[in-house]
This record gives sequence, structure tokens and C-alpha cells, in this order.
Amino acid sequence: MNSAELLDLLGNANRRRILQLLAHKPCYVTEISEYLGVSPKAVIDHLDKLETAGLVESRVDDKRRKYFHIARNLRLEVNVSPYQFGTKSAYPASQVDVTTCRHVSIDAEFEETTDAADLARELSRLRDLEKELSMVQRWVHGRLTDVMDDLTDQFEGEDSRLLGDVVSSLAADPGTIEEVSRRLETPPEVVAETLRQLADDGVVVRDGDEWRLPD
Repeated sequence: MNSAELLDLLGNANRRRILQLLAHKPCYVTEISEYLGVSPKAVIDHLDKLETAGLVESRVDDKRRKYFHIARNLRLEVNVSPYQFGTKSAYPASQVDVTTCRHVSIDAEFEETTDAADLARELSRLRDLEKELSMVQRWVHGRLTDVMDDLTDQFEGEDSRLLGDVVSSLAADPGTIEEVSRRLETPPEVVAETLRQLADDGVVVRDGDEWRLPD
């Protein structure tokens, strides 16, 4: 299920409340029904949708009572700014080599232990890190908008936004007209004309079939 479908799924308040409850403990249908104040039939319908999306799983106990629980970690991000709207979903992994992240400095050293006190301290450290990363994400989001404003202001006319988008795309990676067209979801002929205009102003240069920013 893609991020847009997940966003639609979680747009329902009762499904969000079900996940909130299941984040605390596995529950059976009657418990969820009483918590939400809705009929068991409605709860089953919500659970079916969450199961289909892979967010919820179930198991049957010794008394043949079906318990529902959250299936796995999932992070859903919604990015809204004057220059961008997008959703992104990802399944967090504990086995990620964060030392390869160019713009993030994280102390990833952790000695495996079964000591409760050490594990509790590591949990506290990770929660502090999560808060810091959330603040950094908010700062980056704001800076992205500010810098895009400044970049767009470098150009005049109604096409200033498109000019800024093309330059930004080439800053990330040089490309052909067709590649830039796919990245920006803009017709190739429009991209070609924009690149010619930028080249006339000395903002971009052509290198064979590719376009790039000057050295």
C-alpha cells in the first residue's frame, strides 16, 4: 500500500483510535468496541481494512479469542510547503548503517546487554535522540522553504518557480532533458526551453546530452 492510500486509510478517526489503543496492548473486538463506543460490526470493518493494509495482525488465544495487535513499525510523513506536497512511508529498520549518513552525526555505538538498567538508559537516550531529530526535521523543512523562496527570487517573470525547480533538480544530479522532465513531471519541450533560457543567462551548461550547473 502506498503512502497516499495509507493517508486515506488513517484519515478515519476511529481507525486512528484503534491503532492508539493497540499501541498499548493487544485487544479483542469487544474491548475495542467498548473503547470506541461503536458496534462490534463497525470495529470488525475497521480491523479488516487495517489488516489488509498490513498494519494490524491477529492471533487466537487458548480460549479461541482473537486478539489484534500492530503488525510492524511504520513511519508516515506528510510534507506540506509552498513548494511541495508529498507523502512518504517507510518501515524503520534497526540494522541501518547510520555512519554512512553524510549530514547526520549520531553515536551509533551500543553494547548488547540484558541488564534492565542499561536497557532503560539506552531507551531514554534514543527517545532524546528522536526528539532532537524531530526538531531537526522541522528546521530543515523551514529552511527548504526559505532557500527555495530565495532561489525563485533570483528569476523574474511567471516562470520563476519552474526555473528554480530546474536549477534545484540539476543541483541534485545532472541530467538529460528527458530525465529532468521525469523528475519534475513537466513536458520535455517546456524543460528544453527552460534550460535554453538558463543557459543564455549562464546559470546552467550543457555537457553532451546532459545539463548541469557550472563548476
